[in-house]
Amino acid sequence: MASMCTSIDVRVPVRTTYNQWTQFESFPHFMEGIESVVQKNDTTLHWKGKVGGKVTEWDARIDEQIPDVRIAWHSITGQPNGGAVDFHRIDDSTTRVVLVMETEPEGAMEKVGDAFGLLRKRVDKDLERFKEFIEKRGSETGAWRGEVPAAHNR
Repeated sequence: MASMCTSIDVRVPVRTTYNQWTQFESFPHFMEGIESVVQKNDTTLHWKGKVGGKVTEWDARIDEQIPDVRIAWHSITGQPNGGAVDFHRIDDSTTRVVLVMETEPEGAMEKVGDAFGLLRKRVDKDLERFKEFIEKRGSETGAWRGEVPAAHNR
């Protein structure tokens, strides 16, 4: 299992940052290789993207969601992956986004990419694009303020 932790400071309030992150269907605007995300219900997402040059699809379940604090997930179909994104208030207009993620590289190409830190580089660039996206807008495209308790999926 490959794991990584990275963060970025975004110059918008924590509520705005969190609200935008809950708009999963907007992820293709800033995530490389993600073609679409469809939210099936409050806790299930269907992803379609290209990994290592091949089209892949998977479903993920939100395990925990606390407004302005955290969203945690794991895959329920497809390649194993999971993680959490935490939102930390730095000041009234700055949020630190901390992303922890684990994935199981499949095939020789993904394993070589993992050895060279390509996942980390890709995720760092995705976070940079998220930062540009939300800072340029200055406001979120929508919000879901519901809560998913950690015990929800146990």
